Amino acid sequence: MRVIGVDLLIVGAGPAGLYGAYYAGFRGLSTAVVDSLPEPGGQVTALYPEKMIFDVAGFPSVRGRELVERLVAQAEPFSPQYVLGEKASKLSRPDDGILVVTTDQGTDISCRAVVITGGIGTFSPRPLPVGDGWLGRGLVYFVPRLDVHADRDVVIVGGGDSAFDWALNLAPLARSVTMVHRRDRFRAHEHTIKQVAALGVPVHTFCEVDQMLGDDRLDSVVIKHTKTGETSHLPAQSVIAALGFTADLGPLADWGVRIEKKQIPVETTMATNVPRVFAAGDITDYPGKLRLIATGFGEVATAVCNAAVAIDPTAHLFPGHSSEAG
Repeated sequence: MRVIGVDLLIVGAGPAGLYGAYYAGFRGLSTAVVDSLPEPGGQVTALYPEKMIFDVAGFPSVRGRELVERLVAQAEPFSPQYVLGEKASKLSRPDDGILVVTTDQGTDISCRAVVITGGIGTFSPRPLPVGDGWLGRGLVYFVPRLDVHADRDVVIVGGGDSAFDWALNLAPLARSVTMVHRRDRFRAHEHTIKQVAALGVPVHTFCEVDQMLGDDRLDSVVIKHTKTGETSHLPAQSVIAALGFTADLGPLADWGVRIEKKQIPVETTMATNVPRVFAAGDITDYPGKLRLIATGFGEVATAVCNAAVAIDPTAHLFPGHSSEAG
């Protein structure tokens, strides 16, 4: 059994968690970062490493993989301890002011406050109804590498940000890109929708993939109009099902953390209902919440600063600007 002792534990090694590791170090706190995935970056590394991100301040555009690398480098001078490939499972309070989080691998992490930024459980793609038996034979649920789909006919199922992002990124590489969506309204950013339209990517609305055809590997699909029942064939060596993911928040309920609609309600301090347990990033909810990476950066800085005061009531909430440090 491994035992780690730090001031602050961050649960989740996605962008918000990694920035929290930097900011905790800036605050003079020793930090550990635990995540169920085997490498830093959270869903960005696991699902979207090649995706271009456009809404991080200071970067006109940055690839997901590069953003994670830079966040790790930013935190590195403060030597956070990474506990990767382990899920935070149990929370206990052996002494006043001390929290112990035990992972599913038996690691005990003793700390004085916790910031939850994700990484607490697992996430699973929503399955394509006709996709049974096709995974690895042409059907994928995420795109860790764009070049795998070069010179292929690609059908993208879905109408959210991921679907349109993949269409935008794959259009220059693939032989063809076609989108299929059950509705005529999209959840993607309007600017991305316009960019995809400008590329001439066909979008079949009120349609769904009805059949996937091929022998050893996929070579075509049949799509059906949900209103008329009419069908048509499309060549397809790749189908990307961008239908979203379901999250399993694992042991949070056992910790006593309040969960509403798979989100953690927080106060303006980013405090949860459990003393010394804070949360930040996409996992949180409050009136007016925006689920952006940029929002998560500000939230985790707020969480860290309030955790610092919870750890040491004599500490200042605002430590000064980082440009004044050193």
